[in-house]
Amino acid sequence: MREDVMSIIDSVRNALVPVHREGYKFVATFFGVSLLLGFVAEPLFWIGMVLTAWCAYFFRDPERVTPLDDDLVISPADGRVSSVVRMTPPAELGLGTGEMLRISVFMNVFNCHVNRAPMKGRVLRKIYSQGSFLNAELDKASTENERSALVLETARGEIGVVQIAGLVARRILCWAEENEQLDAGERFGLIRFGSRLDVFLPASARPLVSVGQTAIAGETMLAEFGSNKGPVVSRRD
Repeated sequence: MREDVMSIIDSVRNALVPVHREGYKFVATFFGVSLLLGFVAEPLFWIGMVLTAWCAYFFRDPERVTPLDDDLVISPADGRVSSVVRMTPPAELGLGTGEMLRISVFMNVFNCHVNRAPMKGRVLRKIYSQGSFLNAELDKASTENERSALVLETARGEIGVVQIAGLVARRILCWAEENEQLDAGERFGLIRFGSRLDVFLPASARPLVSVGQTAIAGETMLAEFGSNKGPVVSRRD
């Protein structure tokens, strides 16, 4: 009987996803407002609790199993692949004027918003740019919206990863700093309430995803360098 109970407890524990610390104050605020609304009318309390549950869900921070291979580019965000194009990167990144492969992942308000490093590398530059709050799915959002970018020095050259604010997003968090070493799949930032991530890769990168495909941060392989690869080792984080 004890083993059955422990098995149920373990199943529940494994099903629960932790909330990122950046979300604690929001969940607490939603919960506090729900209690106050409960003194006005009981239905308002339950509506508030539903919104509190959604807030906790939004700030969830699940473990991910990241492939460990310097030739692989891993999705930095959960969401839908909205663009796979070759283009000149924004001048602010300092990546030159040649064409690079840009893969964009759009996050809606139901996606996990914790962002992860697409490749292992050292942070060469960290750039913040003020801007508008246009629909993040628009192509011009790459250069006109508020954004925060990291340029990483990797085994395959310099790459850029850009957090772009959207219509609803009003707060970009990036806690990685210049000269910091990041592992592929390591958490480096978060955007509150809907946005987009762009990854700029050297032209030799070969895309592995298509527009409309669902990507999972820290797990989905967006692109690769080289081919004919054997089994890939992974790390749970």
